Amino acid sequence: MPAAPEPGGGAALEAASRERRWWGRVTGRLDRAGQAFAAQIRERLPLGRGLDDEFYDALTDVLIASDCGVAVAEGLVEGLRVRARAKGLRQAADAVAALQAEMAQSLVTRPRELRLVGAPAVCLVVGVNGVGKTTTVGKLAHRLVQDGRRPLIAAADTYRAAATEQLRVWAQRAGVEMVAHRPGADPGAVLFDAITAARARDRDVVLVDTAGRLHTRQNLMAELGKLVRVAARQVEGGPQEVLLVLDATTGGNALSQARTFQEVAAVTGLVLTKLDGSARGGGLLQIEAALDLPVKLVGVGEALDDLGAFDPQAFLEALFRGVGEPAAT
Repeated sequence: MPAAPEPGGGAALEAASRERRWWGRVTGRLDRAGQAFAAQIRERLPLGRGLDDEFYDALTDVLIASDCGVAVAEGLVEGLRVRARAKGLRQAADAVAALQAEMAQSLVTRPRELRLVGAPAVCLVVGVNGVGKTTTVGKLAHRLVQDGRRPLIAAADTYRAAATEQLRVWAQRAGVEMVAHRPGADPGAVLFDAITAARARDRDVVLVDTAGRLHTRQNLMAELGKLVRVAARQVEGGPQEVLLVLDATTGGNALSQARTFQEVAAVTGLVLTKLDGSARGGGLLQIEAALDLPVKLVGVGEALDDLGAFDPQAFLEALFRGVGEPAAT
């Protein structure tokens, strides 16, 4: 079987260019978060004065109100204090501009590339009901085809009414094949057959749509653990990715459910859907810090190409557009 495409060269340059175009196209959809963040700064920060404890305390409150969470907000403000002293900043407005660089520093260290190397690679897409797992699988299949990959979809959500048909529509839109069983079938058997079919049909990625499950339902979480074990038995190093889909509009409320998924399925990365519907841009920073996981993909709509690789710099530029010019790092 041909190996998965290696990074670098013309394909990698084209992929990077496509991501830049994608962010350029969707940046305007993040205006809700950016406008809310800018309004908080204008209304609550004493920008016309020098840097003092009052300013930093007010900034901490703004960050918490933007859903950063207390720990992340305090860490950002302390880092900003250090940065301001090092750069000799004296005015509150200059410190606000430098805040973007401080946020960027907290985001750039995490590896965000999808690790899909295997024969085939297995990518489980997990999460609670209603966060957009099925649409994420379809959009991700489309992205992989654009990258020259040969994905196959496994319809392992065998319980939800019409789940397979919904996924079949997305598979057809993406132009990829799908393996499915009858309603109520064992999801582990679906995954086993999908891996077997991928090898037989020369497919290099198996994307697995799993049933939505509450983190408190022990039987369903145990079933998810079984899918992980099936992938591990059938593919060396599998599953290569376990992507947890979270609704960006829920902010910190998603953390408790996410921690349980981490324990059961060894989550490797996050997908934030409905990013354009969130008015609290700081939630992304809180989720990453609390879970110690990178956001790898973000969704901003229902179209086939409304899923992109998360770009911290582009996201922060959109968030700060209403505040002022970006600060140089």
